Amino acid sequence: MWLTPDEVSLKSALKLWVTEKTNDYFLLQRRRGHGDTGGKITGMLVGALDTVLDSNARMAPFRILLKVPGSQVSWVIASGATAEEVQKHWRWLDQNLLPYMAVFENKQDAASFAQGKVKGLIAEEVLGGQAALEDDPVRFREVLARFTQHFALPPQEKLVAQYTCCCWKGHVPRQGVLYLSANHLAFYSFLLGKEVKLLIPWVEITGLERVSLGLLTDVIRVRTRHRQRDFSMFLDVDEVMTVMGQLADVALRRLLDAGGLELNPTLQQPTSLTKRILEHQALCQYVLSLFGLPRSEGLREVLSCSVWTPHARCHTPGKLYATDNYVAFSSRQEGHCSLLIPLAEVLSIEKAESTSALPNPVIISVKSKRAFQLIELAQRDELLDSLGERLRTLHWRQAVAHGQSQRKKSLVHDDCHKQTKERLWEDHFAEFGRGVHMFRTDKIRKLVSMGIPECLRGELWLTFSDACSSLAGNPDYYADMVEQSLGQASIATEEIERDLHRSLPEHTAFQNETGIAALRRVLTAYAHRNPNIGYCQSMNILASVLLLYTREEEAFWLLVTVCERMLPDYFNRRVIGAQVDQSVFEELIQERLPHIADHITDLSPLASVSLSWFLTLFLSVLPFHSAIYVLDCFFYHGIKAIFQLGLAVLDANATELCASTDDGQALMTLTRYDKELCVCAEEAGPAGHTHITDLINDAYEKFGDLTVRQLEMMRCRHRIQVLQGHEDTTKENTLRLVSPDVSLSQEDLSSLYDLFKTEHFISLYWGDVVCPAPVVPRVRSRACPEQYHVDRAQFKSLYQLLAPWHCGPHTDTVAQRTFYLLNEDGDSHVSFTKFAQWIDTLYNGELNEKVRLLYRLHIPPAAYLRVLRELDLTDFNCVCPSGERKSYEDQLKQMLNDFAKEKEKGLEKSLLHMNQREFVQFCKTFCSMFHGDCSENELFQAIAMVTSLVLQIGEARHKGRTSEAGLNVTQEEGESVQQAASCSGEGSSEAQVEGDWTVSFEQILASLLTEQVLVNFLERPVDLSVKISTAKERQYQERAGLLAFQHKTR
Repeated sequence: MWLTPDEVSLKSALKLWVTEKTNDYFLLQRRRGHGDTGGKITGMLVGALDTVLDSNARMAPFRILLKVPGSQVSWVIASGATAEEVQKHWRWLDQNLLPYMAVFENKQDAASFAQGKVKGLIAEEVLGGQAALEDDPVRFREVLARFTQHFALPPQEKLVAQYTCCCWKGHVPRQGVLYLSANHLAFYSFLLGKEVKLLIPWVEITGLERVSLGLLTDVIRVRTRHRQRDFSMFLDVDEVMTVMGQLADVALRRLLDAGGLELNPTLQQPTSLTKRILEHQALCQYVLSLFGLPRSEGLREVLSCSVWTPHARCHTPGKLYATDNYVAFSSRQEGHCSLLIPLAEVLSIEKAESTSALPNPVIISVKSKRAFQLIELAQRDELLDSLGERLRTLHWRQAVAHGQSQRKKSLVHDDCHKQTKERLWEDHFAEFGRGVHMFRTDKIRKLVSMGIPECLRGELWLTFSDACSSLAGNPDYYADMVEQSLGQASIATEEIERDLHRSLPEHTAFQNETGIAALRRVLTAYAHRNPNIGYCQSMNILASVLLLYTREEEAFWLLVTVCERMLPDYFNRRVIGAQVDQSVFEELIQERLPHIADHITDLSPLASVSLSWFLTLFLSVLPFHSAIYVLDCFFYHGIKAIFQLGLAVLDANATELCASTDDGQALMTLTRYDKELCVCAEEAGPAGHTHITDLINDAYEKFGDLTVRQLEMMRCRHRIQVLQGHEDTTKENTLRLVSPDVSLSQEDLSSLYDLFKTEHFISLYWGDVVCPAPVVPRVRSRACPEQYHVDRAQFKSLYQLLAPWHCGPHTDTVAQRTFYLLNEDGDSHVSFTKFAQWIDTLYNGELNEKVRLLYRLHIPPAAYLRVLRELDLTDFNCVCPSGERKSYEDQLKQMLNDFAKEKEKGLEKSLLHMNQREFVQFCKTFCSMFHGDCSENELFQAIAMVTSLVLQIGEARHKGRTSEAGLNVTQEEGESVQQAASCSGEGSSEAQVEGDWTVSFEQILASLLTEQVLVNFLERPVDLSVKISTAKERQYQERAGLLAFQHKTR
């Protein structure tokens, strides 16, 4: 590998290099100890020194130096892992560079010329490789070369980052390098002659956590289903943990069945992943969650600045975030002060004159006749150009409507401190502004905790959630959705109709057809808008509450905002988002309420209760008026409010929970407490009820330090566990369905499933012509929950790894015929069920079952479907008995379908008779199976005897039928054999002869039974566990090596 010229001293004090070749300008050196037959201790010490002292891990054993004659200074310009690699560079220098250097009179100029050429070679390599995407491409190229050298993965494997660290094995640390790629976590170490390599696919990782090991407090523990690995001594453990969590999360979303989880398009191409992209996506996700912005928003600019806050009469420092359609500001302390300005509300963005007191000021004017001043913008001009361009291309369709005259009058009456609350809010609007772009400070948090006045609740819900921007930007959208969904019937509409009368049945607004019809339109319109979600239970309760405080169209956009922005992934097929937050909630209980966690070791019962808190936002468990207060907090703070209130509920009942003797008592305690929460002080006295405002204030006081950034990091880690839990469930369901049909042990069946799944993943890791990933997602029914299937190339690889008998050069043909035989559905994929049944037949089947399988590989459809596809005879037409012309491929597919239907009914037909050409191929397959066997000669003699016997039987049968002047086979069998022969390219006369000579499966089986050595060979037990273990070791590197070889030969 060519290296950027790096200056070194020729006379190294440690004498770590030995010169092998030299000329006027170049030296080829070997690392001392490398390749010495008698100096192993030297090589061990030097290798250990390289690992400990060199941050780049083990040094390449060969290098080439550029020197200036008469000088003690030289430059490393190339290195190599093998003598062949470095010799290749040496020859190039000798043939292409050295002759031109001899022309220079000044030796220093010649050395400079050589350095320039080497840098040019490096630049050409960088432009065409992964390093072109990195911030430091030259440095990254060298790291990538070491990664490829150590793990021999294909060039398609995108390296993202590398870190120096220690990997612990028991109490022994091993210094090395941790490589993080798009699909794998890899670790390499070389210490005292011992080389350690770890390669763990992200899809096998079930958990990432930071733990303490004795005096080491920053240890990253990586868990898989079978073991765990500990890594420590990172320079920046937070960065490593973040990158590892992101890569694992992205890989699981991309490769596993994520139940509807959305993945950013930027992250869907693993070959384009870089650490810079991951950092940007993490920041973007944080900003979207912090301000409750649409998931489709892209983060454009992030700048440090200060905003003039009139209420504080000072400039508040923080960060400015500019997205596609918003300008947002957050103070340095999250939650202290924030500002959100939709670009749809902006009239102008102008820069003012810069002074020493107001450096680089920018004025943003909005439609409500307010202006915001930003200062200390380091890149003011670039920001103004970018925002100005977006403003010019943004088309305003409707202004955000404000004012009491346009608000729907609340259908809920609450006179508790009504006038006081309204006056406080009016004062707040006068000081902090009104609308989406009001300043959000601690004062507004206190007002929200007191409960929003009924007359303002709908407006503020729309304002806090920014649903009003969607409403203003899509004035006719809801009406169109309602019109398009009218009269349409689906599973979603059936579920909606079933739940309509269960939505707040005690409220008068939903005891008449007017309220029910409005609720139906809102839910049906949303199901039509987002068919991926459709309708989920608990959406009806939320929508009915929204209708009590807002107009019908406003309620629709609030529902859109909750389902798609504020609670992403909550309402998909597997409610993954809710399960992830439940897992996060359990961790928060352990961290924030350790006294409860110590007493209740199993937190799953509490999690089951809290699930309804998250799914229905407490609407289904609290009294109605108390739950509305919770909804106020949710629209202002987002999901963080639900976490804080959940912790507060548990903390308020900590004494009773710790005193409970069983799970049932603990659940009754929480249920009773939820029912006793009230909103009016008059209710809270004698009955011992708790005021909901007290609970909210207690939650903010005790758990207010919980930030959105912390939640997002925890969600990323816990999403890994939830997805892997679903993966385990899928595996269990698949094995439970397959087990009754096979006699494999559960351990072997489980290992076989893992091997099958890994083969599927390899195609997704490095999608190539060898193993292309299926482009059309497979729909799984409840009766068949299988997730993984393999195509022809993948099955061929598994066949070579697991088949008990290898057929030499005939292996590919047998593997392809087996694939077509198992592919009964004709979709070019084999399911795990079929694969497991095939393995069970080979390893545990009776003799006649094994022979029957081999027999079926040499008769239609398995034998000729392969030939048809190889010859591409899709236009070959045959005349059916009915006179209809159908292609032979259609007939073969029809045969497969008929065979599958008959098999389901238990009416499987007897096997077709085998003609002479097919029987010869059958015998060749048997002969190829014997190569290398200890009884090879005896087996060849036995199969020769069987072949002779069967040929005699067939000839006798042929003569007998000829004398009777007719074929003694059914018309269907005769036509199939003749058509197959004609499609395979045989002449008509030859096909006629072959069609006359046939033998049956029973005759071949009886002939084989006459040779005991053949019987012993077919019944010889083979240990499947050992075969699978060996296959796991070979599978990965063989497929990776094949792809790498193909890449080099292109």
